[in-house]
This record gives sequence, C-alpha cells and structure tokens, in this order.
Amino acid sequence: MAAAAPELFVRIAGVSGALAVALGAYGAHAFRGDVGEKNTFETGNRYHLLHSVALLAVPLTRRPLLVGSLLGGGMLLFSGGCYLSSLFEMRSAAKLTPIGGMMLIAGWLCVAL
Repeated sequence: MAAAAPELFVRIAGVSGALAVALGAYGAHAFRGDVGEKNTFETGNRYHLLHSVALLAVPLTRRPLLVGSLLGGGMLLFSGGCYLSSLFEMRSAAKLTPIGGMMLIAGWLCVAL
C-alpha cells in the first residue's frame, strides 16, 4: 500500500483541482456575499488551487505520505474554513484556518526533508 500512496495524491490533486476551478467559477459569477466574505472566499480558493497543483509533486518527495497528508489536510482545513465561513456564515469554521495554515507550512517544510 505504501507504494500506491504517492499516486493516490496525484488523483486527489486532479479531483481537488477540478473542485477548486468549479468553486472559483462560482465565486466569480454567483457569489452574493459582502466584500469581506468575497475576499475570504477568494483567499480560500487561491490556496485551494495552489495546493492542488502542489499535490502533483508529492510523489517526487522523500516522504510522500507525510507531505501529501500535511498538504491535503492543511488545504482541507484552511480552504474549507474559508469556504464555510464565507458561504454559510459559519464564523466558527474560521477557527480551522490557522490550524490548516500551520499544516500547509509544515507540509512545505517537509518537502525539504
């Protein structure tokens, strides 16, 4: 199973990237929140798309399971918190973003291992 893990992150990157583009289109054409909510949504979407692309490089790292898990989990918590906060006015979801951000930072640092 360990050999299949790096390729799994490439598949996750494909699905995540498609979702990021779809949500970006929604944000550009149908989002009806105020300016602050739209900025939060766009920040989450930018990080979502950027880290979806970063997941494509996971198989090239020395510790793909660690890097992929940190980047994927961080992306889910950071961008997911931004999406939930802006789309559904779930202010408590914004508390997830710092945890997700720290996971993203840790994931990038683990790329250097």
